[in-house]
Amino acid sequence: MSSRLSLSTGQYSDRGRKEINQDFHGLCIPDEPLLSTKGIAIALADGISSSEVSHIASESAVKSFLDDYLCTSDAWSVRTSAERVLGAINSWLDAQTRRGPHRHDRDRGYVCTFSALILKATTAHIVHVGDSRIYRLRDGALEQLTNDHRMIVSEGQSYLSRALGMSEQVDIDYQSVPLREGDAFVLATDGVYESATPAFIIETIARHADQLDTAAQLIAEEAFARGSKDNLTIQIARIDTLPQQASSELQQQLAALPPAPILEPRMLFDGYRIIRALHGSSRSHIYLAEDGDGGDLVAIKVPSIDLRGDPAYLERFMLEEWIARRINSAHVLKPRPPTRTRNYLYVVTEYIEGQTLAQWMRDNPAPGLETVRGIVEQIARGLLAFHRMEMLHQDLRPNNVMIDGSGTAKIIDFGSTRVAGLAEADPAERAPEILGTAQYTAPEYFLGEAGSPNSDLFSLGVIAYQMLSGRLPYGAQVAKSRTRAAQKKLHYASVLDEHREIPAWVDAALAKAVHPDPFKRYAELSEFSHDLRHPNLALTGQRGPALIERNPVLFWKGMSLLLGVLVIVLLGINVLGT
Repeated sequence: MSSRLSLSTGQYSDRGRKEINQDFHGLCIPDEPLLSTKGIAIALADGISSSEVSHIASESAVKSFLDDYLCTSDAWSVRTSAERVLGAINSWLDAQTRRGPHRHDRDRGYVCTFSALILKATTAHIVHVGDSRIYRLRDGALEQLTNDHRMIVSEGQSYLSRALGMSEQVDIDYQSVPLREGDAFVLATDGVYESATPAFIIETIARHADQLDTAAQLIAEEAFARGSKDNLTIQIARIDTLPQQASSELQQQLAALPPAPILEPRMLFDGYRIIRALHGSSRSHIYLAEDGDGGDLVAIKVPSIDLRGDPAYLERFMLEEWIARRINSAHVLKPRPPTRTRNYLYVVTEYIEGQTLAQWMRDNPAPGLETVRGIVEQIARGLLAFHRMEMLHQDLRPNNVMIDGSGTAKIIDFGSTRVAGLAEADPAERAPEILGTAQYTAPEYFLGEAGSPNSDLFSLGVIAYQMLSGRLPYGAQVAKSRTRAAQKKLHYASVLDEHREIPAWVDAALAKAVHPDPFKRYAELSEFSHDLRHPNLALTGQRGPALIERNPVLFWKGMSLLLGVLVIVLLGINVLGT
């Protein structure tokens, strides 16, 4: 393996026996850091023969995908980035058709098939819709990786069941496969693969291994010679080298800068004047400082003295600033953008004048329910900002939440955060780590499972429970429960007691938020926040109040109507009887 991903490529496209070429293809190999964070993108689209504008759809789909995919957040996973971009492309194509003369005939609109291969680190990611194909050539065997979205009506008659622009919504196939050096991938439209045999494709690529453009042309010409009546497009990509490790912005900083020295009050450090120490732990040291450029107060965080020889720790330390720069929320700690050259490894953030939630809880042992709701809702909004960027905090606890003088809650300390996009870029396979604090860590982490947004929800639920009761919902048993059987035996201790006026439906909401099974928790943070304010009778097993309690006026109107009808019926019976 080498320090970076490299490949050899070949491409060829021709209109074949048709008047115009409705296929379109493209390839983008970006420079660093995009090569590591987003990967190499190869895309192919095929228009439909019944439409006179589908060549526009093909070209727009490929060009837009290659441009927009690289512009998506580097915190997002490949799948999220690709699906969001393709969703936008599909919406645009659908809108073009609806505004055109063939809005009632989709077969004549802006419709095309689409297949893309994204090569990132040591993984190939495939997104696909339609009947163009992606193959993998490995050890002399050609394996089709995509499924044809084509409905067979009868022999010789079929139609596309899925394609870009076919409807307002599109269902995209996604899969990922590990890469090996020497793997070759073939993207082809039906004009090629329906006529050129797999044996010819394999032999031609092997014979022209150093001239893949020639191989692509020969394969397309073979399909033409064998009677193909469609457009002919083929792309070949062979993996030459794979990265041994990610060459990221963080690693470049680590290689270039030494850790910060021990800081002392009144000391001048990289243009900052140190005022005093704010916090120290085995993981880091935080100081209050004054920015020499503008006099603003800032917080400076430097690596722990004891862990400066640990590259993994240092990379996580620098990751905190990387994460903070990508999240924009009033409830997440903000970084201070660098205004001058940095000579050491450290992180500069806004200074929050206040106290940690842990200290706040000690000062307020019996907060009102409304106060707890307000803090939980703020933390939930901060967590949502993480989740929208495909990040998991993974260490939410009272010590990692600050309450400022105005009562605003802010999430701090991102040293345990998992970023989907960066996790994909790291080719090293690592077992999931328990990075959070045991009392607040979701049970699934202790089973060795990867976390999810529901894992952060569990931690928030524990914090809400603790603010209301001063204890933990399962005591210290969660960290000791390392099997599913043990976790099924965990008993939730109700937050209700005679000393606090807490509604039963609030207790039910807390129980759902901290359920040991992540699939039985709330699906969304907003649902938890809502149920802390509004009774969810489905959780308590209670029936709703009677109509007379909910709407007395409507109840008596209904009764009056019923009695009126009854009187009319009785009068009618009396008349008939006489």
